[in-house]
Amino acid sequence: MKKLIAAFAAVAAFSAHAETLTVAATPVPHAEILEFVKPALAKEGVDLKVKVFTDYIQPNVQVAEKRLDANFFQHQPYLDEFNKAKGTSLVAVTGVHLEPLGAYSSKIKDLKDLPSGANVVIPNDATNGGRALLLLAKAGVITLKDPTNILSTVKDIAQNPKDLKIRELEAATIPRVLTQVDLALINTNYALEAKLDPSKDALVIEGNDSPYVNILVSRADNKDSDAMKKLAAALHSPEVKQFITEKYKGAVLPAF
Repeated sequence: MKKLIAAFAAVAAFSAHAETLTVAATPVPHAEILEFVKPALAKEGVDLKVKVFTDYIQPNVQVAEKRLDANFFQHQPYLDEFNKAKGTSLVAVTGVHLEPLGAYSSKIKDLKDLPSGANVVIPNDATNGGRALLLLAKAGVITLKDPTNILSTVKDIAQNPKDLKIRELEAATIPRVLTQVDLALINTNYALEAKLDPSKDALVIEGNDSPYVNILVSRADNKDSDAMKKLAAALHSPEVKQFITEKYKGAVLPAF
């Protein structure tokens, strides 16, 4: 009985002194990663509450309105565009992981075998289309006028030595045409849905130096709070790196 009373007293003491941190996240892998660090944060006096969203608008809106403390679902280019469009001033706390975009083919096994005049499809939205072209440029398939421009378009291609026929399609539809083209640039989430294994099937894939690292986001007024610092540190722990590496097997990459 005394042990039970002591246990209840410990819980009560924790509840009285713990700082609550409420973070919005999309289900996979963001919420899963946050759930993983919960126990470690609890030991440091932070009660982490994860609120799951399936859209990309409300997590930012609710952090800006101080209804939530932070969110974890987006990369810096998306945050920059959101702040510009909505007049918000959300800030990045730290980068955590990358969901890489890769180049896939059902016809060739190596990019050096890409034939002249090959049909290539890339996503048609500005963010992912730009990152697809950057990946092709990094692989030496094309060159861009500005290899640092993450919003590059087909018009920004400086050299196309193999005269690739690059078409833009909605990102979600690209896996469906994989067998009809020579090369397809596919986001990891859609690659997984198509039963592709990014770590094995991609001919080339983004590394963790990509500008599309997924970030923990907060407001300027709470970015440096003690609880936020503890969360950022937990997300950069060796245990989280191991969790990401083992659970997602290359489909998600640690960015630290």
